[in-house]
Amino acid sequence: MPRQVLKGTAMKVGDNISTDHIIPGRFAHLRSNLPELAEHVLEDAMPGFAPWARELSLRSEGKPVLVAGKNLGLGSSREHAPLVIKMSGVGAILAESVARIFFRNAINQGLPVLLCDTGRIADGDELEINLADGTVVDSTSGVTVECSRIPPVMSAILDEGGLIPYIQRHGDFKL
Repeated sequence: MPRQVLKGTAMKVGDNISTDHIIPGRFAHLRSNLPELAEHVLEDAMPGFAPWARELSLRSEGKPVLVAGKNLGLGSSREHAPLVIKMSGVGAILAESVARIFFRNAINQGLPVLLCDTGRIADGDELEINLADGTVVDSTSGVTVECSRIPPVMSAILDEGGLIPYIQRHGDFKL
């Protein structure tokens, strides 16, 4: 059964976080060592992100939620960017806008991305994300944020944990 409600702690980053910020170029040689690459995710844009995300995912009820502003994932479209974010322990991404290829790469890796006004969510807020109806309840502030809904085919991919598990189970996209 798909997990339609996700809980987690907000980890806030700003606007214009490119895939080069997510995976700094000096770590490109680690593409064949994804666990080590994940240790350096967002290292320049948000020092300490990887250990913080890992700690949050171990000690809290849910997984960390990366909360971004505008233009998340723009740039060189490094396909490993959403994967190493997920590997760091992040369970979902909320952003005002994302690069289209980053969005699809995240979905294909089994990492939900919802588009919404993230300005009312603060770093450290406790969130409950309802993927089915596209709402985020910030239990820290009491605010409810309306988000974009994930299209059915992408929800099906997320339900299976990503594109590869979806194809392995279903063979194609007969929905």
